[in-house]
Amino acid sequence: MASGSEHRNLRIVMLPYLAYGHITPFLALAKKLSDRGFSIDICSTTINLSFIKEKIPEKYCSSIQLVELHLPNLPELPPHYHTTNGLPKHLKPTLFKALKMARPQFHEILSAKKPDLLIYDIMLLWSSVVATTLNIPSIKFYTVNAAIFSYFFHFYYKPGEQFPFPALYLTEYEQGKMTHEVVNDAEEEVDRDNITENDKFVLVDSSRAIDGKHIDYIDGTGEAKVVPIGTRFQPYDVNRSGNDMEETELMKWLGKKKEHSTIYVSFGSEYFLSKEEMEEIAYGLELSNVNFIWVVRFQKGEQVKLEDALPRGFIERIGERGMLVEGWAPQQRILKHPSIAAFVTHCGWNSSLESIEFGVPIIAIPMLYDQPLNARLLGEIGVAVEVSRDGNGNLDRANIAENIKHVIGDETGKFLRKKMSSLGENVRSRREEEMDGVVEVIALLCDKNQSKNVT
Repeated sequence: MASGSEHRNLRIVMLPYLAYGHITPFLALAKKLSDRGFSIDICSTTINLSFIKEKIPEKYCSSIQLVELHLPNLPELPPHYHTTNGLPKHLKPTLFKALKMARPQFHEILSAKKPDLLIYDIMLLWSSVVATTLNIPSIKFYTVNAAIFSYFFHFYYKPGEQFPFPALYLTEYEQGKMTHEVVNDAEEEVDRDNITENDKFVLVDSSRAIDGKHIDYIDGTGEAKVVPIGTRFQPYDVNRSGNDMEETELMKWLGKKKEHSTIYVSFGSEYFLSKEEMEEIAYGLELSNVNFIWVVRFQKGEQVKLEDALPRGFIERIGERGMLVEGWAPQQRILKHPSIAAFVTHCGWNSSLESIEFGVPIIAIPMLYDQPLNARLLGEIGVAVEVSRDGNGNLDRANIAENIKHVIGDETGKFLRKKMSSLGENVRSRREEEMDGVVEVIALLCDKNQSKNVT
């Protein structure tokens, strides 16, 4: 295995999709590669770069550089909408289109940087075509787990055949909400007949400890070679917009609660609960009689008072049993606290990995996209329980309360914690080895390209 010093002159350009849920694993991978001697350029829009900059500790300031990608001027898409965070739903296709229209500018960036390799988001397959025209090797990064990749991979490459892992499925209403941007983009940009061995490598944000059988399934088809980057752990991120006083009060409140007596409730930074979802979750928490911290978020620009969004009298009735936080909370600090018994989450993959890191069982309320599949993967492993919905996808307060009480009050919680603790130990033990595998693939692609240029 080559040492990190041998890679010190290798430069990598990274192009994540414009969503925080995609940027976070790219940034984590950038730090891990930087630790091994690589120089990294992360390319994104101005508004996203300001978010990324806050997440880069001083030790990485020289090895991780930020490169601005200018999107075309579209009247309906001003610069503050050059990110999915806070973007109105109807503008998401416009943002995806604008990003693709930035292809000439990305060509200029690659021409100027002359990187040894491009690591690109699997949603942005067009970028690999740009790299190819400049004789730059590239590798795609799927920013969730191999299980989900295997699910969509199967239906793309083996239409009509039964998926071999029945624990992973989407209900009819979930299929209706699922976007097919990745598949459509793949069909438009990739000529399957001209895929080389090098093109088949896919980085996934996971570990063999989580979904090894799915990695083996994909590799066994011969159509792709999956390389897990290993789970990552980053020290507490500083959120400079956070309120230190509120955080101190929150942690003081949590410190008064008994061990494994409290649940943490959060649905990610880019999902906003509907009025009906907000009501059912609120009543579910109330009926459970369990202590909770609930992070409540509203769409940017919405003038909503927290008390008006919740059922009448809810705040008064829960009293000291609940802590409501608007906007942002120190998620890692909360999950690490011994008072926390479970995480009620949408099962976004970044949040799921943090739960695994801190050994916190999951009560899954998936909302959209890949989240139902994440929930079912974790349920199959034995570290999560999923709150059931009706045939139309509606939540029920009684089901929410029942799941919370099971995890807090009976043997279910102990079983989940034991399984989650074991899973966390397993993924941590594989971290370095799996990152070695990533470095080997990068070195292989760069060496092959250099040899081709020499000949």
